[in-house]
Amino acid sequence: MNKEKGLGVVETKYFTFAKGKDKLLLESSQSLGPITLAYETYGSLNDQKSNAILVGHALSGDAHAAGFKDGDKKPGWWDSMIGPGKAFDTDKYFVICSNVIGGCKGSTGPSSINPETNEPYALNFPIITISDMVRAQKCLIDSLGIKKLLCVSGGSMGGMQALAWVALFPEAVGSSIPIATTWKHSPQQIAFDEVGRQAVMADPSWKNGNYYGGGLPQRGLAVARMIGHITYMSDESMEEKFSRKLKESNYTFTFKTDFEVEGYLRYRGDSFVKRFDANSYLYITKAMDYFDLSAGKLITQGQKIDTRFLVIAFQSDWLYPPYQSREIIHFLKMCHVDATYCEIQSSYGHDAFLLEVPEQTHLIKHFLKTTFESIS
Repeated sequence: MNKEKGLGVVETKYFTFAKGKDKLLLESSQSLGPITLAYETYGSLNDQKSNAILVGHALSGDAHAAGFKDGDKKPGWWDSMIGPGKAFDTDKYFVICSNVIGGCKGSTGPSSINPETNEPYALNFPIITISDMVRAQKCLIDSLGIKKLLCVSGGSMGGMQALAWVALFPEAVGSSIPIATTWKHSPQQIAFDEVGRQAVMADPSWKNGNYYGGGLPQRGLAVARMIGHITYMSDESMEEKFSRKLKESNYTFTFKTDFEVEGYLRYRGDSFVKRFDANSYLYITKAMDYFDLSAGKLITQGQKIDTRFLVIAFQSDWLYPPYQSREIIHFLKMCHVDATYCEIQSSYGHDAFLLEVPEQTHLIKHFLKTTFESIS
């Protein structure tokens, strides 16, 4: 039964590690430390510590996945999926979400203070990858005394993390639910990210990343977000939402916002710069572009793993089109891995993983139930 009660007010916690000489070795061969991860938990960890689920966030997400923080009018970004009776049922499971390294919502990133200079890292922050994000998450999970996660899940970049966990720590992952994602960034996906980065770096206020304490590169970041947001929707959803509706009754014959879609994109861009750091945008998009678990890097030849997979894609998603999810499934089947593929019919495009709640809930609830029963 789907209970409509929510999680109420939740608390963001902080875990600091990689102190002193014990820095985290990154994929680039550089090291980083100390590192702080902001994270939230929902539900209770059972005595066997066997009911833990890690949820990874997308590019612009953070640790606040569900419930309300004091003063917030809106709940966390996946509140429709996490909570009592929901897909990730907090009456049964202990759900964890952390802000990735490189982020700007409490975790160590380019806007954090570099202890060696007492100034923000800016571009002195090392380049990171999805694997680095996951290795940092593993330190958090270890600190909670959890030896094996029941599941790792997430949409978009969160799905990349769900795959990277299996590639790096297969013995620590009971199941993986990558949603609306890929196992390698395509040239088109890299191209969109690069245009966004160039928009940020072209802003005169960017100042080679050294804008902290001064004017922010707001226009550049806003344009980057506008470009990105177009890719999150579909042609059908944009037609349904906007069509050619005008903000006024007639054309202005100026470069003002004649069309509702123009005003919507400007609103999205202007809202984004109030909550996100431009340098974090550069670092995280670069990490996504470096992501590549194809050609046997997800599972090596001859490797036997017990991790179960539920791969979910959306028919109208053209940013991470379904064929990329089918590539993952084909490879998993070739490796004799327990893997299920579901393609949901939706007009919402890439944003469907945030909006198509009933369909995902049905799939995920059943999958988690059978996974939990198989290990209990």
